[in-house]
Amino acid sequence: FADNGVCCIDEFDKMDLRDQVAIHEAMEQQTISITKAGVKATLNARTSILAAANPIGGRYDRSKSLKHNIAMTAPIMSRFDLFFILVDDCNEVTDYAIAQRIVDLHTREAEAIQRLYDLDDIRRYILFARQFKPKLSKDSQDYMVEEYCRLRQRDASGGRTSWRITVRQLESLVRLSEAMARMYCMDEVQPKHVKEAFRLLSKSIIRVETPDIHFDEDEEEGITNDVEETGAEQSETASKSQSVEAQASLKITFEEYRRIASMLIVHLRRHEEAGEVEPLTQSGLVAWYLEEISDDIESEAELNEKQHVVKRVIHRLVTHDNVLLTIRSGSNLQEEDEDPVLVVHPNFVLEE
Repeated sequence: FADNGVCCIDEFDKMDLRDQVAIHEAMEQQTISITKAGVKATLNARTSILAAANPIGGRYDRSKSLKHNIAMTAPIMSRFDLFFILVDDCNEVTDYAIAQRIVDLHTREAEAIQRLYDLDDIRRYILFARQFKPKLSKDSQDYMVEEYCRLRQRDASGGRTSWRITVRQLESLVRLSEAMARMYCMDEVQPKHVKEAFRLLSKSIIRVETPDIHFDEDEEEGITNDVEETGAEQSETASKSQSVEAQASLKITFEEYRRIASMLIVHLRRHEEAGEVEPLTQSGLVAWYLEEISDDIESEAELNEKQHVVKRVIHRLVTHDNVLLTIRSGSNLQEEDEDPVLVVHPNFVLEE
């Protein structure tokens, strides 16, 4: 029914598995095969698909990539050219504008709104633009290959993309570039069209920016300070008060938090797989991390800062993310161990 048009699908993530398999052919070959009463027919499905889906649990998790937020298979996701994530953030100005617009629609005041183009003008423009069949120029081809290689290099270097960059993204870049030229009613795809298509593709495949990690003050209660201090009791008290004040405002980027957490988890996993007799405690893990980054530490103050950050990360991995588990030893298991043994949760899978 949507041949040579647009097919709009709502609740795409709740589509039945058999229907998802059937739509593979439509998105890949632009045809649909139907078998009824021994008669097999192939229908054209030369259409664009505009689909809407909800995140898992109804709320988008900014700390995860797109593929971990929606219940869609990788083959289906790879067949879409663009993904646009709409996050419902609480904003007084935006909420007021949306509410006012909905009220206007119910009171029919929207009919009085002045529009720059009416529906007939838009229809005529679309019909006219679809008559153009733009071709790629030599400059556009070279620029497109260069941008695709950049995407591949960024993906190989561990960039924050939603999925792996393959030839399908190159085909998407070609389709988007031709569409941009068609919007401008031009017969030739120019480098500026490729540039805009690359910008759209980059904004689509890069995941939602994750917020910085704020270590709450209540987390401070579960962290012990293992730094050995000497001197008078008065100077020790002053030092602790300054440390608490600095810790209360501690904040690191999500990328830095993920980097430190990955280092700790990988080391713990290797320690477990090696079958070491001595278990790895929190102090041992902190000492190993500081040894790994010792070349980047230039002063004692920086050493103390790095030590405090890694302790905060470990505490968050244990209490907030539930990635690490603590094993307490001793006769009284109710008492909190100041230096517990740490292990990685057996069900945790480190994201690549």
